[in-house]
Amino acid sequence: MIKFEKVTKHYSKNKALDDVNLEIHHGEFISLVGLSGAGKSTLMKLIIGEEQIDGGKILIDDIDISQVRKSDLPYLRRKIGVIFQDMKLLPRRTAYENVAFAMEVCGHRKDKITDDVPKILELVGLLHKKDNFPHEMSGGEKQRVAIARALAHRPVLLLADEPTGNLDEVNANEVLDLLLKINHLGTTVILATHAADLVNRIKKRVITIENGKITMEQEKGKYKL
Repeated sequence: MIKFEKVTKHYSKNKALDDVNLEIHHGEFISLVGLSGAGKSTLMKLIIGEEQIDGGKILIDDIDISQVRKSDLPYLRRKIGVIFQDMKLLPRRTAYENVAFAMEVCGHRKDKITDDVPKILELVGLLHKKDNFPHEMSGGEKQRVAIARALAHRPVLLLADEPTGNLDEVNANEVLDLLLKINHLGTTVILATHAADLVNRIKKRVITIENGKITMEQEKGKYKL
């Protein structure tokens, strides 16, 4: 599904990614681990075309994303859902409206939005909170709304960049359970995290990045640094 071939990314004189080779297959759950500044977020940004590589090649379903025109990037990104640590919810819109807005931006019809949004909120366990605003929800609930929004256009790939970083243990585990559920339904998930306890609980493929290089890959692995 995703293939990195000798990918290098520079920020000034520093190498954020250095000669990275990586393959990620459909339906996998990947834990991407490493200390802050190791290159995890850079790798995510390259996948969605937010940053451009300085060397090498990135293929997504055999499409070289460096050759995709900027005007066509939004169409590529519709296949990819992204979840951030700070959630980025619209504060003056309800849970329902946050998810509906994501579908509106993608050009979905009003009747499809009306039909799909309750189903998506039910999937993340928040249908009962559909009329609540972000400030009326807990941190874990807000993150689940962010996940629902990322699922609004039925992505084949879900990128989660430190989604539990601001959550307590209980809420972090609830978010992890939801990501595993989404993966079980067929979506490829890449989780960037430094939460060792969560990675050890998942027991799926673990990729370790240190100083911009992939230093370890484990099938059914653990957090090792």
